[in-house]
Amino acid sequence: MTEPARRERKPRTDSLRNRERVLEAAKAVFSEGGTEAGLAAVARRAGVGIGTLYRHFSTREALYEAVYRREVEQLAEFARQLAGEVQGLQGLRRFVQAVVQFIATKKGMAAALALATHKPPELMAFSAVHMHEAIAMLLAPAVDSGEARGDIGPEDLMRTIIGLAYLQEGPGWQERVTRLVDVFLDGLRLRPGEPADRPAQSAQSIGSA
Repeated sequence: MTEPARRERKPRTDSLRNRERVLEAAKAVFSEGGTEAGLAAVARRAGVGIGTLYRHFSTREALYEAVYRREVEQLAEFARQLAGEVQGLQGLRRFVQAVVQFIATKKGMAAALALATHKPPELMAFSAVHMHEAIAMLLAPAVDSGEARGDIGPEDLMRTIIGLAYLQEGPGWQERVTRLVDVFLDGLRLRPGEPADRPAQSAQSIGSA
């Protein structure tokens, strides 16, 4: 085989499968107990050897960042799916529940991300852009249809979720946050007969807020 052919050869299916298993295992380990469990725990959970893990992710930081980016991308895809299948605030509610699970993973990686060799602000910006767009995609139709008030934008909702999540600790914190965010979402709903004189934002204005 020539050298160019070697360079162009695609990763083997089993290699890609192992990478996904490692990422899924890392998500679970980080969500449950943070990074102190170590990469050996991730490898055991994924059912691969530690050498296999390091072949895909040469440093701890590389694994942390890969998990983080994968979670953000999956959330963005979930939002697109919900936008096509679920109407109104129900779709937003389901997305917020997924965001709470994502924050659990993120909290577990917080210390590691702070020590990573890449610049954390780059990852934070990556997350912020995708989350803003996802929430806008789900919130705008509810506002335009008159189901939801229009003076609360994606940034307000994202800050509420993050604030509630980082104030909660201990067993069951995710369930508590989900209940509190449900109360917030209920507050967005316009009730029958309620004055409709709140500021209205169209889908376009919400998306650019």
